[in-house]
Amino acid sequence: MKKIISLSLGEVMLKKNNRKTFIDNVIKHAKRMIEDIGYEEIYLDMGKVYIVAAESDIEEIATRLVDVFGIVYVSICYRIDKRMDEFEAAVLKCFDESSNEATKTFKAHAKRTDKSFEIKSMDLNNKIGSIVLSNRDVKVDVHEPDLFIYCDVKKYIYIYSVRLKARGGLPIGSNGKGLLLLSGGIDSPVAGYLMAKRGVKIDALHFHSYPFTSKRAEEKVHRLAKILTRYTEDIKIHSINLLPIQKEINKNCPEREMTIISRRFMVRIAREISRRENYNSIITGENLGQVASQTIDGLNVTNDLADMLVFRPLIGMDKVNIIDIAKQIKTFETSIEPFEDCCTVFLPKHPILRPKIEDINLSEEKLDINKLVNDAIDSMEIINIK
Repeated sequence: MKKIISLSLGEVMLKKNNRKTFIDNVIKHAKRMIEDIGYEEIYLDMGKVYIVAAESDIEEIATRLVDVFGIVYVSICYRIDKRMDEFEAAVLKCFDESSNEATKTFKAHAKRTDKSFEIKSMDLNNKIGSIVLSNRDVKVDVHEPDLFIYCDVKKYIYIYSVRLKARGGLPIGSNGKGLLLLSGGIDSPVAGYLMAKRGVKIDALHFHSYPFTSKRAEEKVHRLAKILTRYTEDIKIHSINLLPIQKEINKNCPEREMTIISRRFMVRIAREISRRENYNSIITGENLGQVASQTIDGLNVTNDLADMLVFRPLIGMDKVNIIDIAKQIKTFETSIEPFEDCCTVFLPKHPILRPKIEDINLSEEKLDINKLVNDAIDSMEIINIK
């Protein structure tokens, strides 16, 4: 009898011809998450991934693997050979480790994936029930039990009770590369997390206005990226000083168009970096109606420049929902630190709410757009967050 970890892979198992690639990707990210702890063996047994490690490390490994995209459940289980001499001991050990004084009822749930095994699933359920009822003071409740005893029959028999809910989704890198416009606010880290959950490999583009904004504001963004790497692997931040562009806009364009034209320059720069570095999508934390540049008219004006796919995963979410996710992924406390970002520089008193593309194009004729974009990228700093 050996204590090991099982990983249930959810929609990854629906990929048919590409299933092996997806599974290999999940295993690669699981290894990355526990590389400092170590393990003895990782193997696949009829649809689940199993990890063998030192028993003293099992709980820490299980806790970490909850954050690997592609995994829907992480379970600590007892593995025994397909002989029944250890079965009773494994069932009782599993029950005792998972129960407490409040545990009054249980239910057995056996699944015989290996159909060559002589005992059928229903008979296994009865056997588990008989073992527990004969040795512990509890009752069976098939509708709302306090505790489940699961039994999977594959190459081995696996017995477990607790299933830790993991993040699900698809493994990182299975759906291309995205460039996340990462500010220091609440929304953009959540947007990056949600697209990473759908398999997009994330790097970031951050705009600052130093020295009008402080170095501490940039450091805050680096810390947000560091938190995201728990889910997304390493992140490369493209850091760009937007201040020279903002000064030109402030000097040559109507004040109320400051925010929307600045936003259009961000899209131009993101688009150019994406072309140079082969990102096939741009990701933003835009949320419909949240600020002046995120009205439908404002989004149309910025989207007019984006001749590539732009993901806006927060577009229809309530702020409360976004904050809930930020707290869940542990970016919220960092996001609310009071350091200003580039959007606060030259902020108009009355920003335009319903901009028209033709009016903005006319205002931008006074700017040397190509030079401003290229100069910004040429002075770009790259920061690698591990």
